[in-house]
Amino acid sequence: MKAKVNQTQSGLDKFNRIGFGANALFHVIFIVISLLCVIPVLFVLSISFSSEAAINEYGYRLIPKVFSAESYLFLLKQGSVILRALGVSLFVTITGTVLGTLLTTTMGYVLSRSQYRLRGFLTWVVFIPMVFNGGMVSSYYVNANLLGLKNNIWALILPLAVSSFNVIICKTFFKSTIPDSIVESAKIDGASQLKIFFKIVLPVSLPVLATIGLFLCFTYWNDWFQSMLYIDDSRLNSLQALLTQIMGNVDYLSQNAAGLGVSAAELAKNMPKEGARMAIAILIVLPIACAYPFFQRYFISGLTVGAVKG
Repeated sequence: MKAKVNQTQSGLDKFNRIGFGANALFHVIFIVISLLCVIPVLFVLSISFSSEAAINEYGYRLIPKVFSAESYLFLLKQGSVILRALGVSLFVTITGTVLGTLLTTTMGYVLSRSQYRLRGFLTWVVFIPMVFNGGMVSSYYVNANLLGLKNNIWALILPLAVSSFNVIICKTFFKSTIPDSIVESAKIDGASQLKIFFKIVLPVSLPVLATIGLFLCFTYWNDWFQSMLYIDDSRLNSLQALLTQIMGNVDYLSQNAAGLGVSAAELAKNMPKEGARMAIAILIVLPIACAYPFFQRYFISGLTVGAVKG
């Protein structure tokens, strides 16, 4: 009987084997995809270190024709403003990621428990906003007027803290990973729901925590739209909103140099327009690129487990 089982397993293994040709093809495909992702970033980095005159004369080049750091020096002149905006972005990203992860996982855990009577109704409440959106006018009225978040740093945090997609990922993960028997045994021992969640559920849920945390971190760090809607005080501008304004000012000065004063026109003429735009992109991408490897270990497993099983 044992020999028959081993023979069956060896027969199935041949369907899981990858031939040399297929393996080489997969390697080539993955290398091409990797290059498609890396080369644009290298182009942006190269352009940010190119002089404006060289860009105008030779165009974009992977290796700078004339190396120059004038784009970063231009941004460095805005140093105090950029540092303050960086502090706002760090506070918003860290606070929003922690708060959003806590709210999303608690909601997903509650909806994953079959004993919860309102589970079906609240699942529809979470799912419907994925299909039908209330629109920007209604959300602005609620956040700015009813909640009073106008010119408040919480306007950059609360509207993005919870999304239906993340809640469904958490619900599916908890439903497929946390057996009801563990929860029931903890209840018999006298543990409360909060103690079960924080002492039993969360320690074995690092993949989904990292996945949701990475999603929220990307969302908060890259967001500039909330600042445009709710923030008029320049001291509360996030880094992305500030750099968007700088880029807009660069475009405005360069396009309207003829109608400006002599000094402003000279500034617009010598301003590193293309290089500054690329330097801004590097400043935004670099922190997230450095943070991603710390999440990657758990990201794929949390995403796949939460997305495959219904």
